[in-house]
Amino acid sequence: MVDEKPNKYEFLPIPTYEEATSSRPSSSNSHLGPEEVSHDAERQGLLGRGQSGQFDGYQPPTVQSARSSLDSRASSGAISHRSSVEALQQREIQQMEVEEPGDPNSRAQRFSKRLTSLTHSLSSINLPFRQWLPSGQYMRARIPSILQGIRFQPNWIIVSRIFAVFLVLFIIWLFLVSGLFTGASRRMGNRFDPDSLRKYVQAHIDADNIRQNLQRATQFDHIAGTKGDYFLATELVEKSFLQAGLENVVLERFDVYLNYPKQGGRRVAIIDPPELAWEAKIEEELAYPPEFEAQQTMVFHGHSKTGNVTGPLIYANFGSRQDFQDLKDRGIDVKGSVVIVRYYGSQPDRSLKVKGAELAGAVGCIIYSDPAEDGFIKGEPYPKGRFMPSDGVQRGSVAMSSWVVGDVLSPGFASLPGERRRDSKENNPGLQNIPSIPLAWRDAQRLLQALKGHGKKIEDSKAKGGIPEVEWWTGDSNSPTVHLMNDQIEKERKGIYNVLGKITGVEQPEKSIIVGNHRDAWCFGGADPGSGTAIMLEVVRVLGDLRRAGWRPLRSIEFASWDGEEYNMIGSTEHVEARITDLRRDALAYLNVDVAVTGTEFEAGGPIFEQALKRVLDRVPDPNGNRTLKEVWEAKKTGMDGLGSGSDFVAFLDLAGTSSLDMGFKGAAFPYHSCYDNFDWMAKFGDPGFQYHQALGQIWALLILDMADRPLLPLNLSVYAGEVTKYVNDLETNAQSKNPKAPHIDFRSLRDAANQFVVNARIFEDWRTAWSNAVYESRGFESTSLSNQRIHHNNKMADFETDLLDIDGGLPGREQFKHIIYAPQLWNNYGAAYFPGVRDAMEEGEWELAQKQVDKAARILDSAAKKLLST
Repeated sequence: MVDEKPNKYEFLPIPTYEEATSSRPSSSNSHLGPEEVSHDAERQGLLGRGQSGQFDGYQPPTVQSARSSLDSRASSGAISHRSSVEALQQREIQQMEVEEPGDPNSRAQRFSKRLTSLTHSLSSINLPFRQWLPSGQYMRARIPSILQGIRFQPNWIIVSRIFAVFLVLFIIWLFLVSGLFTGASRRMGNRFDPDSLRKYVQAHIDADNIRQNLQRATQFDHIAGTKGDYFLATELVEKSFLQAGLENVVLERFDVYLNYPKQGGRRVAIIDPPELAWEAKIEEELAYPPEFEAQQTMVFHGHSKTGNVTGPLIYANFGSRQDFQDLKDRGIDVKGSVVIVRYYGSQPDRSLKVKGAELAGAVGCIIYSDPAEDGFIKGEPYPKGRFMPSDGVQRGSVAMSSWVVGDVLSPGFASLPGERRRDSKENNPGLQNIPSIPLAWRDAQRLLQALKGHGKKIEDSKAKGGIPEVEWWTGDSNSPTVHLMNDQIEKERKGIYNVLGKITGVEQPEKSIIVGNHRDAWCFGGADPGSGTAIMLEVVRVLGDLRRAGWRPLRSIEFASWDGEEYNMIGSTEHVEARITDLRRDALAYLNVDVAVTGTEFEAGGPIFEQALKRVLDRVPDPNGNRTLKEVWEAKKTGMDGLGSGSDFVAFLDLAGTSSLDMGFKGAAFPYHSCYDNFDWMAKFGDPGFQYHQALGQIWALLILDMADRPLLPLNLSVYAGEVTKYVNDLETNAQSKNPKAPHIDFRSLRDAANQFVVNARIFEDWRTAWSNAVYESRGFESTSLSNQRIHHNNKMADFETDLLDIDGGLPGREQFKHIIYAPQLWNNYGAAYFPGVRDAMEEGEWELAQKQVDKAARILDSAAKKLLST
């Protein structure tokens, strides 16, 4: 990288903290886009006082109660803290010895200083033609003799001064023509010392601010499309964006398919034989005492099928395809049954558990939280410990995200208000065909006990759960009959709202680094997604302070609070589909944080970011030791895997071809998607001191600075090429192990393309060194020609990911996904499937299609690698 020692220009003065923070926008109505609605009208429609809930059984907070809740949290201890922070920042800026902009004396001194510096610089320039320029003494001696005989006598002082002015202008003109200053001036814009910026950002990410943000974000439940969700969008996120001084702050609306539970509309009961008659409680206990007025959501599955079914109960372990095959092999017929399976395990995706049950012939599916996976067997349950209590229920979506992402009724196009095209709910590949419901192990215990003596006794400990007082049997067609009812409200056009804001870059304003976190939650959302939201708002605040002080990045930074992620990554996907052409051309990178903190182990995915991330981690200390996070991470010897699915990076990477990163601090199991995932859980068990929140805030902010403000975009294609080579080797090994008798697949074309990528990436990265050397030899200056080459180099680096898209095709059977290297696994939505078109075909035994997919991937990869070295 370029030497970041003293630069060849003075950095802009940073104003006082009062001047930087004096302007606070009070309204964002002027920022409404063509698809946005008036906030006042929206609030009257969604947040009217005394209105009934948005759907039966859900009574969100009124504006007054919610606002008072937020205000009381924000004001408690915040004023004294904020005043102390302001005082500290003011002292810090004074210590940086920067003149106050409002002082006329300092302005005069600064102008005099710069003029003197300019004249000294000009006098020190050693031009190649300077020896032929006449000296001042020569001119004063020769001009009188030349003008002898001329009647008038000129004022030689004025003449010499005019000549000096013309000489200076001529020299400046020569520099401008040479392009020596042009590239540098374009980069300068409103620039500060890069290292000082990083130190400032890192020093001002405040753990107490993040804690307060999380308190405000978790005061009430906020499922997508509800009043609580909209209130957080307008009263917390949007106002925070405006207060930070972000530009183009808007609410982006999409009308999408959502479902909600009805009070009394869900039932799980044993109805036969009569002596075993019993009904599940279904709902969780209150996470907060009634006097707290913290209403919580009912238990249900997002995007589940409405239905009312009965059938014999059968236990199918984790609900994987292999589990259903094992039942078949043991003579257990699942057809017509209600299946009960447990979360996690060999099939981590709840939607594929339901789909597996459907394909096996079941009429309904129950998924329960087993203590062996996230409860008391792991450790002390909440409220005494971090794990799921006996009544805790993992809500979640059962949309088929590995088949259709975003709004399931508008795949491939944005569901903007007024959009008339809609797919049908019936036989929709993104939706289930049998009803499902989640349960706590408290309720599942009774169902599993009723299976005793039915079917086959389970001896394999891996197929047994951890519920006490249960003798594990599979069940069969003679098992007790279970009634499963899921009567719900379904909205085909429900409004959801992304909140967007921007800091415009000075060198390439059209190019963007996009930063995102989703806002909606299944209940209070302490960890998921509140921890990420709280950190993002703090990052926005700090970068906003820099913006008000005059700083601008080289490239634009876009911030997004996504809605509807929990259902099917809806808000981010609709945003991408609405801007797909622009994003493929101008999006440089997407930086995602979802569940930011549940423990102390840092994890990240997206190998093209590995070197940039390591550089950032080397600056951030481990909150739990005397090492940097880079040292901790490298000691674990875990690299960066590719991205699968399960969060908002999916549309950016797999549809738009934008290089994407996802990161966070992970830990042991927690009350995932239950109402016990709340602020109290985080404050007691997740991150009591909010130190890991602060650390991730520093990582996120520093990475944003690097991506948006380093002259050379810090993506590394050589690391990416090395990973792609591993993917090809793994793919070939997998093909050989699938079925030794299967037809041979020729991987030579793909292997050759991957090797060519390695070579071309190395040559491409060599230009980075050449640029650094050129700038260093020029004492920090960059010519117009070199600047244009650097921008072109950056653009090609970012375009590489887009060049890996099969834009005119897509994955067979799920054409919405375009990336040839990354996509969700067909039968494991959360896992990454490298070269998914090939893997899908091999999984289904379609060897001819697999060969075609190998050859297609090879052509696209080879073409993308060659473009790196094209002029």
